[in-house]
Amino acid sequence: MSNTHNSQNAHGDHGFETVAIHAGNTADPLTGAVVPPIYQVSTYKQDGVGGLRGGYEYSRSANPTRTALEENLAALEGGRRGLAFASGLAAEDCLLRTLLSPGDHVVIPNDAYGGTFRLFAKVVSRWGVEWSVADTSDPASVRAALTPKTKVIWVETPSNPLLGITDIAAVAQVAREAGARLVVDNTFASPYLQQPLALGADVVVHSLTKYMGGHSDVVGGALIVADPALGDELAYHQNAMGAVAGPMDAWLVLRGIKTLPVRMDRHSENAAKVADMLSRHARVTRVLYPGLPEHPGHEIAAKQMKAFGGMVSFQVEGGEEAAVAVCNRAKLFTLGESLGGVESLIEHPGRMTHASVAGSALEVPADLVRLSVGIESADDLLADLQQALG
Repeated sequence: MSNTHNSQNAHGDHGFETVAIHAGNTADPLTGAVVPPIYQVSTYKQDGVGGLRGGYEYSRSANPTRTALEENLAALEGGRRGLAFASGLAAEDCLLRTLLSPGDHVVIPNDAYGGTFRLFAKVVSRWGVEWSVADTSDPASVRAALTPKTKVIWVETPSNPLLGITDIAAVAQVAREAGARLVVDNTFASPYLQQPLALGADVVVHSLTKYMGGHSDVVGGALIVADPALGDELAYHQNAMGAVAGPMDAWLVLRGIKTLPVRMDRHSENAAKVADMLSRHARVTRVLYPGLPEHPGHEIAAKQMKAFGGMVSFQVEGGEEAAVAVCNRAKLFTLGESLGGVESLIEHPGRMTHASVAGSALEVPADLVRLSVGIESADDLLADLQQALG
């Protein structure tokens, strides 16, 4: 196993399910172990000064377990290079410091993960990077937000927490015309449901903590790129900055990915049933799920996604206190942040995951509840939500 991260081409003729199991998962040459070992090691014996075995010298720079994951990620997203980080925000931080310089400008979505907004508003802005907000579901809004200094257009689709849909191909065209790079956070969809690079994106971002790991037992992040030269730049900065995925974390994500297709099928199936029930409930004023025909992004989502995913948000009558009460009454749905695990989660974005966007253009409705629909029995999930709604 080398750390060149280009083995994904060998899997180009295979189906996604096959690639998820086999890409990067080379049998151990010493023992024949079919699962890559956890190389819990910091340094590597050199065969003479500069004589590196497989390119490995120090595990911040490269580690064989991380290499296996990075090769797998690149293959699943159809990219030329994948890089694994200690968290999704570590991946985003590395990307922004690689692509941007003081004085540059970024277009960010009006609906995005609160941690991403905090990174732009409280951290990167102190470095002299400017940003403005656009409704990325409308390419004209993105175009209007551009300046001569725009270097990056940032998109989440489906977005967090309002489940907005962006036409990736259309915004990629806007980015090309502007000479900017398009970054797509693909965390909610996963590469099983959507592959932004094939639609014209330059970089895909993942919180591996979510659907890729899938079991609420690991924190990680990733970048996947179409351009090998950009991949080299990112790898340089990853090594220079050091927020890499540890070998145990990489191993856990790699294990989770093997069941990603079957999990996403069940997540999507259950979420569709939940969204349908909520859309008919008297106490629910609005359901946000791209699988519903009335969702404004439904047609685009149907075009660029394999299915509609496991995330559902909804608004309830009675305002903020009523929404909080629904969260507190849920029993099978665990009250907690994060998403994408096999177990169902419920949360109040305004007070939890998106508290950092309060008072900004990204502020979320106070009566909003967000669900991460797991893979339990759908009937049990529906019953729990019905009792929580009262």
